[in-house]
Formats: sequence, structure tokens, C-alpha cells
Amino acid sequence: MQSDKKVNNDIYRHMGHAWWDDDVGEFSSIRFTVNPVRFGYFQRVLNQERMLDRGRRKLLDVGCGGGILAEEFSRAGFEVTGIDPAPETIETARAHASTSKLNIEYRIGSGEQLPFPDASFDHVACCDVLEHVDDLDRVIGEIARVLRPDGLFFYDTVNRTFRSKIVVIKVMQDWPSTAIASVSNGHVWERFIKPAELVKSLERHRLNQREMRGISPRGNPIAAWLNLRRRARGRINFKELGRRLGLHESGDLSISYMGYAARRAG
Repeated sequence: MQSDKKVNNDIYRHMGHAWWDDDVGEFSSIRFTVNPVRFGYFQRVLNQERMLDRGRRKLLDVGCGGGILAEEFSRAGFEVTGIDPAPETIETARAHASTSKLNIEYRIGSGEQLPFPDASFDHVACCDVLEHVDDLDRVIGEIARVLRPDGLFFYDTVNRTFRSKIVVIKVMQDWPSTAIASVSNGHVWERFIKPAELVKSLERHRLNQREMRGISPRGNPIAAWLNLRRRARGRINFKELGRRLGLHESGDLSISYMGYAARRAG
């Protein structure tokens, strides 16, 4: 499904300086809640495949934002390039990498037209991005093009279900009593991607789907809702919200999910 409804991506330019701030909803929620669980999963997969031991260390982060995920890969020993269409965001990523003494190359560009030759990278990550793009299949095609044979593609995105409409759109974006988003239409439900739709695009571009895992909070939904209310009222910060939600890898794909695929030779 590809919707004509536009996602409001302007925040990545207007708030591009704020990626590493501790109290900016869209960015802090990724940094303190989602990023630890998804990077932990990706790192485990890479270790299982012994990629560093095999010299497969060149990684591209598509839609890198301020470098939250790129820096994790860099610290883990990968040679990282990050690309993002927002110049303000890239400027922030470069400054933070320099402060952190991390050698990451950042470039301005879009997933629909990656400025790299074929088979340039051992691995590609594209996280919190696919549900924001105008042409999903084109982005997947470009990722497959720059990925070397047997290289791994890592992703996370949001499923298009009734539960995701309630949780991601209503609770986290639209309802003032619980919202953590600072702009409207930062997510559009019609742009969310069902796993079967993603797999179809992956297969079309010679990417073999290997695994999908859910990203879910610990505890019951009422506790999560109450903690979002506390955050909206300023009673807890995003770091504490992340601790209380306790997002973890699960078998439930009904809201957010992550996974990886491998590039077929030929």
C-alpha cells in the first residue's frame, strides 16, 4: 500500500540541531527507547554471522538522522557512512561524531537515489525511515544496488494495524494527554508497512528475508499509557520513560518490528 498522504518530515530540518538533546520528543524517544533494543538485536546478528572476523565492516546508514544509530555501529568496530536529506541534521551528526572522536563519514542525500556505486557496502541499515519515504520500493531497490552479495540489510519500521493506529498515531502523536511528538503528521498511518508488503519488495530486489522481530514494551498497556501521561505532563524525562517502558525484542509484530535480509548473488 502506498498512500498519497504526506508525512511531515520538516522537523528533520527545523529541529535538525536537536538530535542529541535530552527532551525533544521525536528524537529523545528514539534515542532512549527504540535505539537500545534495535542496535542490540543488529549487533547480535552481526556477531552470529562473524562479520567483523570476516572483514565485512563497511556499513551505510540510510536516513541516519543525527547519528544515533551510526555512532553505535562505529563504536562496535564498523566503518560507517551515514546519509540523510536534511543538511541541518547532517551538520549535527558531524559535530557530535567529532566531539565523540568517531570517524564517521556523513553525506547529504536521499534513499531514493544513493550517491554510491553498485556493491559499495558490506551492510546497510535503514531504521525509522521506510514509513517516511514517498517511494518504498525505490528505496529498497537502491539499498539492494549498493549492497554487496551476501551483505546484510537491517531495518525497523511500523506495521499498519489497528493497534499501531491507536498506539503510534493516537496515543503518541494526536492525544495531548499522552503525545510525545511535537508535530502533527510526523507519522501517517497509511504509510505504515505490513510485513508481507516489505517482504514482497525485498524479494523483488534480490534481498532474502531472514528474520523479523517485534519491538514491544514490558508490562501491561495501562502502565505504558500512564507513563506516557507522566512524560506529557513533564513529571518524568525521556530517559526515565525509556527505562519504564522497557522496550525489548519480542515475537509481537503488531506495532513496531525490525529484522534483516541478505543480498543474493547475481
